Amino acid sequence: MDIKVITRHAPSNYGSLLQSIATIVILERLGHTCEIIDYIRNDEHGLKAVTTNLNGKRSWNGNPLKKLAYIALRYPEEKNAEMKFSRMRKKYLKLTQQCRMYEDLKQLDADIFMTGSDQVWGPTLNGRYDEAYFLSFVKGKPKTAYAASFGRTDFTPQILSEYKQLLTDYYGIAVRENTALDLLHQMGVNCVGQVLDPTLLLTGEEWNKWIKKKKNVQRKYVLVYQLHNNPVLSDYALKFAQHTGLPLYRISPTFHQIQRGGKFIYLPDLDEFLSYIKNCTYFITDSFHGTAFALNFNKQFVEILPNNKTGSRNQSILQMTGLQDRIITDYTDYSICNRMIDYDKVNAVLEKERVKSLEILKQLL
Repeated sequence: MDIKVITRHAPSNYGSLLQSIATIVILERLGHTCEIIDYIRNDEHGLKAVTTNLNGKRSWNGNPLKKLAYIALRYPEEKNAEMKFSRMRKKYLKLTQQCRMYEDLKQLDADIFMTGSDQVWGPTLNGRYDEAYFLSFVKGKPKTAYAASFGRTDFTPQILSEYKQLLTDYYGIAVRENTALDLLHQMGVNCVGQVLDPTLLLTGEEWNKWIKKKKNVQRKYVLVYQLHNNPVLSDYALKFAQHTGLPLYRISPTFHQIQRGGKFIYLPDLDEFLSYIKNCTYFITDSFHGTAFALNFNKQFVEILPNNKTGSRNQSILQMTGLQDRIITDYTDYSICNRMIDYDKVNAVLEKERVKSLEILKQLL
């Protein structure tokens, strides 16, 4: 079948790109053709993204001079990341024609339309959800969802009522987090179950084939991949590396993270990004997809949950694999470096969940 998938593929971050790649690979393995709908919101890129993001920055939003300073500092790095990720999307993804407007989406045709993984049903940068990710533009064709996520759990009764209306004409829904199961049950919307994120449907060995440049294969180091502005995580990473006696590397698509400490690896290509995770000795992250690749590559990792309302997706995969103890709450305790993860047990869980998730995906199709 011809399957078109709408997902959060366009933000300039590695998780969005990697889960989109995995979705295409898995659907093609099942014998279908797949394209990612190249829907790019105006507020996800360029100057609009910077100014929209500024609305939530109280310390910068106090006066016009501070606003101008924020834009002057962040816009160049935003534009640079946008250009790099645009090249990577064209290199690694099979995309439809670009859809900038909602009306463009109505011109698309497929045998099945699918809402893919990531925080598709959560708020976008402007604080509101986007109906496009609920496939509201599709008329007369089947709609399904695989590994969809709300990204958080706190929604008003009004928003949940609107969500229910948007989701009732899906003929099959599978979600990524256990909290999403609870939300759908609360709304009275049927769901076939919880499934793995697409990045976890591929094993570490399979992802290893995407790595062309072998970085730091011989050297031991601590790697930090941090999405959220959390000084606690930055400080803990520096002290953890000191405790282990290993150098700290920091990998990021945003240049301002250079000030947070560690040898800075800025905006690497996809294979280099994967290589740094695969070859690290310890891995510190607050990212869901960072956690997913720590699991795929069987790394000894430390989890520091983001200081916002989005940590439930990280907790869900850790609960599934029995690794809640990798979440750090005592930021003076570095002994976790001596508590090794038993990956025989973890890999057995992941393999069982892969089989289950693929069966559910086949049912959805």
